[in-house]
Amino acid sequence: MSNPALHLTVHGTGETLHVRPARLIVAGYTGRDAEAVAAHIAELAEIGVPPPATVPAFYDLDRALLTTDAVIEVDGPNSSGEVEPVVIRHDGRHYLGVGSDHTDRELEKSSVAGSKAACPKPLGRDVVALPADLDDFDWDSVTGASDVDGEPYQRGSLSALRHPADVLARLADALSDVDGDLVLFGGTLPLMTGRFVFGRNWTLQLKLGDGTVLAHTYETKQRNR
Repeated sequence: MSNPALHLTVHGTGETLHVRPARLIVAGYTGRDAEAVAAHIAELAEIGVPPPATVPAFYDLDRALLTTDAVIEVDGPNSSGEVEPVVIRHDGRHYLGVGSDHTDRELEKSSVAGSKAACPKPLGRDVVALPADLDDFDWDSVTGASDVDGEPYQRGSLSALRHPADVLARLADALSDVDGDLVLFGGTLPLMTGRFVFGRNWTLQLKLGDGTVLAHTYETKQRNR
């Protein structure tokens, strides 16, 4: 398993982080409303997506899937992205970035973990430093948005998701050996139409309570076989 370096820039200071993550974890079903999460799992089951073993679910993926590139390659036409808050732990500090858990939706019907492992994980280069005590971060003031091919796809507040301090604590309980640098995708917001869109151009944004904006844009192209 390769361990490529991520070169990220800290907003406000210009500091460059050279992150070599020991683990890439994608968290799923991280909504705060347990009844809504259960209903979402039931909806997915109706279209053939198997339910997770735990809630939240944690998918331990190859670090080489992480990319800050503007173009990613996918295997087929049935993949889609989504805006996600991404917590990066580097040298004992935590940072917040924006990324996309790009997923093969056809493969998801038979294997959720496999569908996530099948696609690169885009990540914006800019991050913001989080407080030493994560509980001090005003998570509920952050909003997220994504567009696909220029059309609105997701809009909402991260207050709908578990706080990163909570998710990290649950991760430590669920998985062994999560020391060292870590990249954790923290879940996503509902789709505005409730339906996946298999578009080409994706725009992601997190807006913090102080007005800071983290953004990333990428496009997909089908891999030559």
